Amino acid sequence: MTLLIKGADLYCPEHIGVNDVLCLNGKVAEIAPSIDAASARKIFPGIEVYDAEGLFCMPGIVDSHVHFNGAGGEGCPQFRTPPTQLSELTKAGITTVVGLLGTDGITRSLDDLYMKARGLQNEGISTWIWTGAYQIPSPTITGNVSRDIAMIDKVVGLKVAFSDHRSSHVSEGAFIEAIAGSRIGGIVGGKSGKVMIHMGNPADGLSKLREILSRTEIPLSQVIPTHLNRNEALFEESIIHGKAGGNIDITAGVSEKYHFGGTVKPSSAVSRLISSGVPIELISMSSDGNGSMAVPQADGTFKMLVSPVQAMYEEFTDMLKEGVPCSDAIRVVSGNPAKSLGLLSKGRVASGADADLLLISKEDFSLSAVWALGKKMVENDVAIVKGVFED
Repeated sequence: MTLLIKGADLYCPEHIGVNDVLCLNGKVAEIAPSIDAASARKIFPGIEVYDAEGLFCMPGIVDSHVHFNGAGGEGCPQFRTPPTQLSELTKAGITTVVGLLGTDGITRSLDDLYMKARGLQNEGISTWIWTGAYQIPSPTITGNVSRDIAMIDKVVGLKVAFSDHRSSHVSEGAFIEAIAGSRIGGIVGGKSGKVMIHMGNPADGLSKLREILSRTEIPLSQVIPTHLNRNEALFEESIIHGKAGGNIDITAGVSEKYHFGGTVKPSSAVSRLISSGVPIELISMSSDGNGSMAVPQADGTFKMLVSPVQAMYEEFTDMLKEGVPCSDAIRVVSGNPAKSLGLLSKGRVASGADADLLLISKEDFSLSAVWALGKKMVENDVAIVKGVFED
């Protein structure tokens, strides 16, 4: 697959202005102010040449928190969400996705999650997974968190829950041991070994987390607390956490738009973090795509709330509309999560990086085209590549 994008306003994520981008075999090969299309066609007869005048180009979105094999089940078994389809991701500009389990680490399997990741990879995008779930001791594939991370290429780190009524409420020692196990697995396996921490509602959750880690040699950067915009109190604590050097992950799918009450709008949360002095490199956004919440009703039934993956692109464009600099917004949804998880070929447009590219209208921020590993997946908001079981 050979591609030449002509005349795009390029964000790598740093803004370098109008350039041409040549991609060969799924990789970015060259970036230059002008690459002659006629010469390229002679060398590569089947090359796709795309006129990107009036569009800006950025790296594909890296969504580090998607329940792509289904989630839920809280409330009743019929509330289990179905697996995510390929085009749901690509139409949201997501070219790299990291899957995980949630509340249900009992009937849902990491083996199934792993195979779904392989399936999505075969369909055209890049995938990884987190081992574990809400529970400690964590469910694993090999029987050990460290071994999962060190020996299974697709496993980037550990997922756990903290300060939530659905977490395991383990001792501080057991919690530290889980984080340390992830760190050791990363060290042995040459990975980041980060820990994605689902945060519940208590306002002191992040201060308690920092206090626990302060009594160890584990750096604060080892953990990525998420859902930090789920309420105002937790969000205010996240500002303190970020200024202390901690990672902050905002959840795009948790918003009033999708009926999650009392939340801080994700795009506004990023803007407030930046204006409060939190370093941009510590801020990321993920969708919690396909995650669900069962809200009890007065009549004994449940109302189901589901976080959609498309919220990532919606909140990215809302960041731009709210005045967040484009390069910063790209770092939040692409560059920062890729760097944090050690996915070095992702989250940037550079020679040798994967050809995961988005072209976006400067006028209305509509998604003109999506390439994953150099293959066109979406054009003019229409998925031209679909998964095996899609219509």
